[in-house]
Amino acid sequence: MAITLVNPSGLPKIDAYRHVSIASGSKLVFIAGQVAWDAEGATVGEGDLAAQVEQCYVNIGTALAEAGASFDDVAKLTVYVVDWTPGKMPLLLEGISRAAARLGTAPVPPATLLGVAALDIPDHLVEIEATAVLD
Repeated sequence: MAITLVNPSGLPKIDAYRHVSIASGSKLVFIAGQVAWDAEGATVGEGDLAAQVEQCYVNIGTALAEAGASFDDVAKLTVYVVDWTPGKMPLLLEGISRAAARLGTAPVPPATLLGVAALDIPDHLVEIEATAVLD
């Protein structure tokens, strides 16, 4: 496997992600930011952050599969949330948990969470991009 995820001693243990991703592969896969669109381009979960997070992860899973990869190969995620406040964390974690159950995996690579003013269209509450490494 090209990716090893680590929570070093001396850093807090975070259940939602690991602090470090050690990559040793030679094929890089960059997934464009995914929003809560279904295959037909309709927004899933209007006004529902958890549902939109779930759909973003499902879309990333679809894109990874096209590249012959899975969440086990993801080295880094970047999550953009509209009008982020810490009070939205339970909804974000709920969406990740639902996606993990749906995908049969625990997507816990290092992640950066950024609050943003807006995304491509007003209905989108979250966008997530991924970088994967394959042997």
